[in-house]
Amino acid sequence: MITLEERTKPRQVLPGPGDFVEVRGRRWLVEKTEGNSGQTAIVSLACIDDDAQGDELRVLWNAEVDARLLDDDPWSTLARDGADDAEVFAAFLRTIKWRTATAADRHLFQAPFRAGIRLDAYQLAPLGKALRLPRVNLLIADDVGLGKTIEAALVVRELLLRRRIDFILVAAPPSMTLQWQDELEAKFGLAFQVIDREHLADLRRLRGFGANPWDTGSRFIISHRLLSDETYVAGLRAVLGEFRARALLILDDLQRRAEPARRPGADPLRRHPVGAPQGLHHPACRSGAGG
Repeated sequence: MITLEERTKPRQVLPGPGDFVEVRGRRWLVEKTEGNSGQTAIVSLACIDDDAQGDELRVLWNAEVDARLLDDDPWSTLARDGADDAEVFAAFLRTIKWRTATAADRHLFQAPFRAGIRLDAYQLAPLGKALRLPRVNLLIADDVGLGKTIEAALVVRELLLRRRIDFILVAAPPSMTLQWQDELEAKFGLAFQVIDREHLADLRRLRGFGANPWDTGSRFIISHRLLSDETYVAGLRAVLGEFRARALLILDDLQRRAEPARRPGADPLRRHPVGAPQGLHHPACRSGAGG
């Protein structure tokens, strides 16, 4: 058992800006250190792991369990296991080239190399189109089974890698929310939280009735039905505010979602209470195939 005294025992090394650390099972870049090496040192971190890249965290360094500096002495490991041959080293250099694509280079994709699936050439077309747009606004309407979910996820992954977005909401039919969650995590390494009645009840039990589920992360999935429920939308509207920069909204099965607004006298804007500066419209056919 770890006592409070052990947890707050000062560490010998306090990370500084530019250092890499491991905290709570993830790797982080230190952006700012406040205080000294005593118990009050506060460290501001930015996550560098693929599935949470750019997330921010402030921790009381000496109170964290298993927080440690990474590569305290990187020179000591140089060539420890020998050197790679020319072919392997060339492959490494090509990998570095792809990983360091900048936001200004719209023709150098990174997302396909972070996906654990086989891609067809046509599935890269929406990605290329998205990168050419100053504000992503796409309608993907491929036939059933051609991979609309994959095409949308490629755009999401690429925009995350280029740090063009930091808040994502996927609105899908109720039967598709878990499939979206599974595919995004299994194929693209992206963790999304499904917002539903069960999650809201668990959150309120842990944090109180006034807890806002939209404040607990930056990647969410919600069903179309709950988008018209003020219980869920009120908190989302508070997070988005009048204008939420670097946000992405994905509407799956857009055709079915728009049908209620066609009734005489219906207000189409009331059917879409969520706004986002960037929108990736991602309709699936009536069969419910998500790609």
